[in-house]
Amino acid sequence: MAADVVNLRQFRKAKARSERETTAEQNRITYGRTKAEKSLTRAQNDKAFREHEQGRIEKSDPE
Repeated sequence: MAADVVNLRQFRKAKARSERETTAEQNRITYGRTKAEKSLTRAQNDKAFREHEQGRIEKSDPE
């Protein structure tokens, strides 16, 4: 019975490299936005909050 010989050091390095690449891809998706995109999202959120607050009905105290 002949088995393939595997260098464990190279295997570990390849596995670590693969895991780092996976993490990097997730970070690119999560944090990879330009400053303009971030500011646009912030402005849209602020506008939506202001419009929501404008529609609020304030109840007066009956006393």
